[in-house]
Amino acid sequence: MKEKKKAIIYQLMPRWFTNCSENCTPNGSIRQNGVGKFNDIDEKCLKSIKSLGATHVWYTGIIEHATATSYSRYGITPCNPHVVKGKAGSPYAIRDYYDVCPDFAVKVKNRMAEFEALVERTHRAGLKVIIDFVPNHVAREYESDAKPADTQDLGEGDNPMMFFDPKNNFYYITGQEFAPVGVDLGQGEDAYREFPARATGNDCFTASPNRDDWFETVKLNYGVDPWNGSTHFSPTPPTWKKMLDILLFWAGKGVDGFRCDMAHMVPVAFWHWAIARVKAQYPPLVFIAEIYDVSLYRSHIFDGGFDYLYDKVTLYDTLRGILCDGWSASELTRCWQTVEGIGDHMLNFLENHDEQRIASRQFCGDPWKALPALVVSATMSRCPFMLYAGQELGEPANDAEGYSGKDGRTTIFDYWSVPTLRRWHQGKPTSDERRLRTLYRKILHLCNSEKTLSRGEFFDLMYVNQDTLDTRRLYAYLRHCDGEMALIVANFSNQTVSTAIRIPQHALDCAHMSQGVYTCTEVLTATDVETTLQGDCIFPLSLGAYSAAIWRFKKT
Repeated sequence: MKEKKKAIIYQLMPRWFTNCSENCTPNGSIRQNGVGKFNDIDEKCLKSIKSLGATHVWYTGIIEHATATSYSRYGITPCNPHVVKGKAGSPYAIRDYYDVCPDFAVKVKNRMAEFEALVERTHRAGLKVIIDFVPNHVAREYESDAKPADTQDLGEGDNPMMFFDPKNNFYYITGQEFAPVGVDLGQGEDAYREFPARATGNDCFTASPNRDDWFETVKLNYGVDPWNGSTHFSPTPPTWKKMLDILLFWAGKGVDGFRCDMAHMVPVAFWHWAIARVKAQYPPLVFIAEIYDVSLYRSHIFDGGFDYLYDKVTLYDTLRGILCDGWSASELTRCWQTVEGIGDHMLNFLENHDEQRIASRQFCGDPWKALPALVVSATMSRCPFMLYAGQELGEPANDAEGYSGKDGRTTIFDYWSVPTLRRWHQGKPTSDERRLRTLYRKILHLCNSEKTLSRGEFFDLMYVNQDTLDTRRLYAYLRHCDGEMALIVANFSNQTVSTAIRIPQHALDCAHMSQGVYTCTEVLTATDVETTLQGDCIFPLSLGAYSAAIWRFKKT
């Protein structure tokens, strides 16, 4: 029987992943700055991604979204630029759920076929495909010109005289014109006008959202009255049926999973209803929830049917607090305790498109300082680990690309080229970039080559090491499987540490490790020592600054 692999997800944005333009202009157009294409993600690119240890690729921003670039000559109605963020536009302001972004096609009229070829190419490379599903909101000018002939568009048939009607797809601010604060909607014939105004995507039920709100999006109505919280799920709301059709459409394109944007802003009852129906036709398909409310974790797994949830507000936030804000490493114990019983359903990461780059001055300022966090995030449990394109090269996000400014993130709103990735594609990485990528590759491959890390149980060692470890800067735990054991120790301090880890008899009993002499191999450096395991034993070790060790124990 084939063993289940630990999922390693590589997130990339086609918009900039293969764009090798050397001289990008802030706020530049697609003509000035260029853009990556589906066809550019070729066999060589995919082989490179696979070589990191990846099992999945999350192609971010695939579905057609609002943009300032006009494709009117191809029959696509242009967007009003006053309700588009940046020249390229937010990939989370969906314009047409049944189409792909024309920016990414070499031949715009052939864009869906080029995407389908990318899916097939990715599968041939031994990788699975994840795309975004954005269920909570759409672009203000949502209009599908690619939907099936018998499909009703979102908003079609709505009664705009009702703020809330369970049969409507949108919420209407009746009698008021859309008038966001701090946003220029233009003048004259070029102005953007919306009457009556519709609620904004981040649950802003007013005609006047702020610039920092998701003003470019419109909130979808799933049958929840926001004024009193009452739910109207029977009969099944039209929005539910339309969104299920969209999920089935993309599942039919051969994608293997959906990363569901802001999943907790949509009723769990919808997920329960929709995921079951999709999986009835496509059983292996995976659903990942972007979610930021720990109190909703279990309901989204057990009621909603999600396979995996972002573990942002527990593990990610804690690791960042340890790296940047002086939090104690012992806080990591609280992380696994918070998700105990559902840990396999988490998705761990240190970077994604919403978060600041590790190497940015706003985060660590140095990608090597994050090594202990990387090891913990990747090896603490059986759950998937995700990395963001360029993370493995130490991308510092130093550019002020346009709409997003110099914020330590790689822009999702602008046409741009990412320097570290550009050098990699051109075969000119720096020695530091090459070394960092090699280290990522080693760690990520270990996640599946070591059964203790891919399938093993977890045992926290902090409770028996209060008197032996500097628990503010060191964290230690075991993973064990089928009579094998791994000891993982992370050093978050800026100094080399010589210490000793106490391994209690109870841990050995849980791991089914008999007393005796064991060969211990530190798998990152291929260092071997012998030790005796009996009763409560002590294992001495030394760790460099901002480093980690993974010791494999095997009976001699």
